[in-house]
Amino acid sequence: MSEPTSQPLQPSLSSSIRKGGTRWGEATIKLWLRICTTLSLFTTLAIVVLLMVESVEFFRNVSPLEFFFGTRWVPLLNPSSFGVLPLLWGTMLITIGAAVIAIPLGLASAIYLSEYASDRMRAWIKPALELLAGIPTVVYGYFALTFVTPMLRNVIPDLQVFNALSGAIVVGIMILPTIATLSDNALRAVPVSLRQAAYAVGATSYEVTTRIVVPAGLSGVMASFLLAISRAIGETMAVTLASGQTPNLSFSMLESIQTMTAYIVQVSMGDTPSGGIGYQTLFAVAMLLFLITLLINVISQWILGRFREVYD
Repeated sequence: MSEPTSQPLQPSLSSSIRKGGTRWGEATIKLWLRICTTLSLFTTLAIVVLLMVESVEFFRNVSPLEFFFGTRWVPLLNPSSFGVLPLLWGTMLITIGAAVIAIPLGLASAIYLSEYASDRMRAWIKPALELLAGIPTVVYGYFALTFVTPMLRNVIPDLQVFNALSGAIVVGIMILPTIATLSDNALRAVPVSLRQAAYAVGATSYEVTTRIVVPAGLSGVMASFLLAISRAIGETMAVTLASGQTPNLSFSMLESIQTMTAYIVQVSMGDTPSGGIGYQTLFAVAMLLFLITLLINVISQWILGRFREVYD
């Protein structure tokens, strides 16, 4: 009696359908991701093209030398003047002031969270820091106008109601979570073995932090600084409410200034007729702001790639 021949196992119909469903699902996800990527790229290109077209129309009527090197910005009144330096200086004044406040505090917070805080303390402090990033910027502006400025005027009587100092303080508070969170992630990515090796040769906790951990995570820390500065440059409502709308080349932080974003808000209110030279200044200033922000982001990416430490 012959033995029955063994038949190769055939995949069941349900497993075939399951595999087919998986393939169709993967194809759908890939298609959706491709659509999202294309849409993002198209949106970016559309913004750049719109800014360039309107900026070219603006520079047909205004000399680039007057725009970039002029010291008087009065585009909506007669006689008009289109020197963007007061707006650029106001933006830099707010950004520098915010960086002076946020960088030391943010880095110190990141070092404490990554090196010294217990797990329980970290679970409380880090969400509290990140909560600052979720507060609307207009709330920061009213906070500066109704609390920060009156408090500062008790100490500095000559402080104007709208001033660069209050704007810099609230913007510094706004970008603090960005620096603290990204720097904390960079420091925690440093391998524990480096810390243990330093402790093994007799280094103190302070020496391990300043000579081992921070230098090893420096690329991520510097990138967090630049990304926070990029956000400070693009901040709108907080500086509009806190610092006013007075184009000013003064070095004093006690006076009212106007940033590029604050001017964009002013023109966007609808009082400026579309198509005129005043309307075109909106796009010229926006193009300059876009280029500055793009440059800072490119530099941050270069720093990440150039100085990144890779550990096994």
